[in-house]
Amino acid sequence: MNPIRILHVDPERAFAGGETQVVALARHLRARGHAQAIATDPEGLLAAALVRDGFTVLPIACRTSLDPRAGLELRRIVRREHPDVVHLHTGRALSLAPYVPASVVRVVTRRMDYAPRGAGVYVRWLYGHADEIIAISSAVRQALLSRGIAAARIDVVPSGVEVERFQGLDRGRARARLDIAAELPVIALVGSLVRRKGQSVLLEALPRLADAGVKPFCLFAGVGADGDRLLEQADRLGVAAQTRWLGRVDDVAPVLAAADLVVAPSLAEGLGVAVIEAMAAGRPLVASAVGGIPETVRDGREGLLVPPGEVEPLAEAIGRCLGDVDLMRRFGEAGRLRAAKFSTGAMARGTESIYERALARRGGAGVARRSAGGAGGA
Repeated sequence: MNPIRILHVDPERAFAGGETQVVALARHLRARGHAQAIATDPEGLLAAALVRDGFTVLPIACRTSLDPRAGLELRRIVRREHPDVVHLHTGRALSLAPYVPASVVRVVTRRMDYAPRGAGVYVRWLYGHADEIIAISSAVRQALLSRGIAAARIDVVPSGVEVERFQGLDRGRARARLDIAAELPVIALVGSLVRRKGQSVLLEALPRLADAGVKPFCLFAGVGADGDRLLEQADRLGVAAQTRWLGRVDDVAPVLAAADLVVAPSLAEGLGVAVIEAMAAGRPLVASAVGGIPETVRDGREGLLVPPGEVEPLAEAIGRCLGDVDLMRRFGEAGRLRAAKFSTGAMARGTESIYERALARRGGAGVARRSAGGAGGA
């Protein structure tokens, strides 16, 4: 197989699950001999992470979903770097697709489980600039189909995690680092502090658990626009003493190690990388049956699934798990096995096969070309 010259595009300034996937994909593709560069905001957290990893970062600032200056800059980058494939990783990156020359293979990843917003004609026109569309779950694929995007152009490649990073976690050491008593029941929720992640629903469930004689301590890992509102809600509900807000956590393994149970009460979720990480760590789950989560967590096997946004079923499921050590052990063991199906290696191989297929349809255009100074300083 000839090396492929790949230009990844992710102009976001924040660093969330999608950016984690970009870094993981780039690492695996580099190990497989492909040349890569990443166009991203030079002041963003993704750029800093990529530089630390030795990747070539090409600056591009895209402030809105309609930014012609960013589009023209991306066109200049493509013409200068001569990539074989341009991979657009976010909705904002997709908005730049019309500026990418049609001579280059264009791949788009969609991570959200809701239908793309905008008039149907516009959505179909925008996605029409992609040769291949990657959906991270069947739920995401269905959302795309609902807007009239052709099924033949969409492939499902689930997000992945470095499952080996979550093996052999030391619960005692993690609790000592966090100054949490060994006997205390602990719940962890990992995710951006935004409405769709459902932290508010978990806070509402805590008084109901207390009424049933269950009083877990909750670790919240993440940052986001709803942080202040969630703190106020915890105070109002009288559960602030049961919560600890850890902020941005670069390595969630110690948080998962300290937890007895991981909760993912999302209101919307493309797939749920945090859910896969919890399974890789051998932690039982209570999660919403929404978006792509049921494609990872099977109800009654790796955890319990509950209706999104409903407080009582969430409280009941948490209470059931925390009250049954054997059940949690079974869920944790099953989750560890299940997580192996969602490795970053599998994600990278699936993505690579899509690149190869798209290039083959073009007659291998560009794969054999080795232009000096092209996308490949990584």
